[in-house]
Amino acid sequence: MYVQARRQLRTVRDALRFAVSRFNEAELAFGHGTENAFDEAAYLILHALHLPLDRLDPFLDATLTASELGSVLDLVERRVVERVPAPYLTREAWLGDVRFYVDERVIVPRSFIADLIREGMSPWLPDDAPIARALDLCTGSGCLAILLALQYPQARVDAADLSDAALAVAARNVRDFRLEDRIDILRSDAFAGLHGRQYDLIVSNPPYVTDVAMAALPAEYRREPAIALAGGPDGMDVVRAIVKESAGHLTEHGLLVVEVGGNRTFVEAAFPDLAFTWPETSAGADRVFVASRAELPGG
Repeated sequence: MYVQARRQLRTVRDALRFAVSRFNEAELAFGHGTENAFDEAAYLILHALHLPLDRLDPFLDATLTASELGSVLDLVERRVVERVPAPYLTREAWLGDVRFYVDERVIVPRSFIADLIREGMSPWLPDDAPIARALDLCTGSGCLAILLALQYPQARVDAADLSDAALAVAARNVRDFRLEDRIDILRSDAFAGLHGRQYDLIVSNPPYVTDVAMAALPAEYRREPAIALAGGPDGMDVVRAIVKESAGHLTEHGLLVVEVGGNRTFVEAAFPDLAFTWPETSAGADRVFVASRAELPGG
């Protein structure tokens, strides 16, 4: 099929149609930056051709060289045959308009917390709230730590994770953004390696996938490190530790922000006596919860 395509396809439009057909035929799973076969095909083609990722139409009828077509079809074939998420193929992931390096050592960034950071955590933090120290717990690629540093230019940020492999990726991203003087990379199992450190803001996108959901993950999601996804029987293993210990690491008016996928029901069952706030996100009001120090155990 791909040999014949290399002989017969001519234009970007041809390659796009071919890729969408192959992705639909293979019943690929999406969700690592795109939500459907067309958007994924467009992204991979534009990336392969070194074209602006937001400008497909002007190039649709451009004729591809043999080398260009080969680069496009190589990506399409790997995406179908190996079920590799697109960001692992391109070595990049985006949160809004910010690009990060990623590879198989980290999960692909896709956090709703990024939107809250860009909004200054309003209204949960006053516009003039001083953020001197912040923590991205379970940092993975370091993306949220970097967004924190960009949003709060006076703050020092800790980026903590249990995985040495993930921390190596985070360190690369911190270097790429030239933020080594403001972001510290720390190895820590939840708060175990953060003794005595206190923060005005703690954000976390921890492992929260339930055992049942882990067993049913599509092949693309099984490409990601299980340690960054698996949250135990109800998905709350790491979340429980974070909620239990956060107050001891927050300043008097500090704020905790945790992403839990669609697991609001499990969170409320695990913490029936706590009244978390659930901000509205593009996917609904069950993805992220917010709590002040006073609302947390021991606060």
